[in-house]
Amino acid sequence: MSKIRVYELAKMLGLSNKELVNFLRELGVDVKTHMSSIDTETAQLVEEAFRSERAPSAKIAEEGAAKVEEVIVPENATVGELAERLNMPVADVVKTLVQKGLMVPADSPVDEKVLKALSEAYGKEFSLSRGGHEEKVSAVALKFKPKPKGENLKPRPPVVTVMGHVDHGKTTLLDYIRHTNVTAREAGGITQHIGASVVEHQGQKIVFLDTPGHEAFTAMRARGAQVTDIVVLVVAADDGVMPQTLEAINHANAAGVPIIVAVNKVDKPNARPEVIRRQLADLGLIPEEWGGDTVMVDISAKTGQGVDHLLEMILLVAELAELKADPTVDAEGAVVEARLDKGKGPVATVIVQQGTLRQGDVVLFDSTWGRIRAMQDDKGRSVKEATPSMPVEITGLNDVPQAGELFRKVDSEREARDAIERKKIEREIEVEHPRRLTLEEFYERIEMGEKQQLNIVLKCDVRGSLEALKASLLNLATEEVGISIVHEGVGNISESDIMLASASNAVILGFDVKLSSDVKKIAEREGVQVRLYRVIYDLIDDVKAALEGMLAPRLKENVTGHAEIRAVFSVPNLGSVAGCYVLDGVIRRNAKVRVLRSGAAVWEGAISSLKRFKDDVREVSAGYECGIGFADYHDFREGDIIEAFEVVEEKRRLEDAKR
Repeated sequence: MSKIRVYELAKMLGLSNKELVNFLRELGVDVKTHMSSIDTETAQLVEEAFRSERAPSAKIAEEGAAKVEEVIVPENATVGELAERLNMPVADVVKTLVQKGLMVPADSPVDEKVLKALSEAYGKEFSLSRGGHEEKVSAVALKFKPKPKGENLKPRPPVVTVMGHVDHGKTTLLDYIRHTNVTAREAGGITQHIGASVVEHQGQKIVFLDTPGHEAFTAMRARGAQVTDIVVLVVAADDGVMPQTLEAINHANAAGVPIIVAVNKVDKPNARPEVIRRQLADLGLIPEEWGGDTVMVDISAKTGQGVDHLLEMILLVAELAELKADPTVDAEGAVVEARLDKGKGPVATVIVQQGTLRQGDVVLFDSTWGRIRAMQDDKGRSVKEATPSMPVEITGLNDVPQAGELFRKVDSEREARDAIERKKIEREIEVEHPRRLTLEEFYERIEMGEKQQLNIVLKCDVRGSLEALKASLLNLATEEVGISIVHEGVGNISESDIMLASASNAVILGFDVKLSSDVKKIAEREGVQVRLYRVIYDLIDDVKAALEGMLAPRLKENVTGHAEIRAVFSVPNLGSVAGCYVLDGVIRRNAKVRVLRSGAAVWEGAISSLKRFKDDVREVSAGYECGIGFADYHDFREGDIIEAFEVVEEKRRLEDAKR
């Protein structure tokens, strides 16, 4: 039975992909995304239901959508204040957040994570009021990048990075797309620089970044430049998944960027595209035709077979991501590559992410600044301005910035100079490079509301050791503390491993592998901790100790003593003070206490004063009298019993957490 894709049916019915997916689900058709396929018979029934005036499910869907309540949340509102707006008990809202994995107290300010969790739990749409305007926050919207700045948001072209194993056809694919012969001009056919180019397909623009290696992609992200919207992973159909293919997948996953797989060289007689799909499925990239959500397109970069379909898929994924930017705000962006040109001086290729960059603008980078003298687009043409997603080469900088540095337009040269001077002073004061996460510091670097997780880049000498270690490490994880292997591989630790660990805030664990002096210097520069081991159990024990340090300690209450209130005195400026006799143990000044009346606790709090006669004392032992004042409590009576106790923390073991 023939099949049709959901997005193809959406075009026929004049619907957006989201609208049709929702409509199909209302009708009871099991679809995951717009990339799913349904048989033509079902498609015909769906079309009839949609065309029909009755279309009961569609009406239900519309009514349901209309009932989605919108809640406006003021900036800096607390969880308690949000609960009031929801007309719900604060305890219930906090409990819901805990169930969603967010340990957020009632007096904590809400953020997008909190609103996303509550949006999913209660089916409401939140508008976060910021700076006088509202930003809608819903469970769906937050799956993509944070909402861009500005009120005049317009669609922008997607920025696509092409990645994959060497010789699998990355540059050949871009060469065909751009209709230029880049490969012939490069030594050995291997890409030697980062290029940015703009192509048009079906009247829409796509910006391509061509990287010489995954280090560049990750180095940009490590410095805060999340430039890429989509990764196209090129895999040769006659070769298969290679180590660099796995690296590319891990880099893209760590960046949270959607992956489209281009299965290249399908024109070759020994091409095995189905084998490639099975290999990728084993790595977690399930083809959409198998019920997964990864788009895979068979292409031949040499003949052009399937390339148009690949471009169509890129535009489709970009449409779902709803990529927008405001061209009217001050320009912001990131450096793609930079170099020192003999004739032009410092030259930087940048991608504009927000606003419009114009010739004559003063721009401030992380390490330098300048006034733009000239701008050229990807075709080498002189341009006066660059809009969002547009790559341009700029001149007029005082120094060469690093790839991945962010830039923004500032009002004056003086402002730029002052900012750079401040940064220089800060760097001089800084004794060492800000360090990345270490095993010892793991428990100190928890992000509020997120599951505590240790990110690891794991390198081993042989595949057998790698599989054994990976299984042992993952087995250490509990519901409270987790382990994420952001990358694994066989062989010595490389620069790519360092940059991925830097961007992912991970530690690198190496078993029976080497670390060259050059790579060690890069690790020190990036502040990445690298640990090398010869004994498997030493590695496992270190990770186990780090995870146990992250477990919340068990709180145990130790009763230290009891005292009986035998008189109540009124003291000027202090209020009521209890005249007590210590029955057993010891009453300490810093202890917590509870007041017991007829065996039941009527108050619990802290001691504000402890005296023997007129002297302040630290503690009073059994058999002695004393005067006790309580913090903000005066409703005690003769005959009440004071129970003093202390709360001690007991370290927990991973075995305890798994019970």
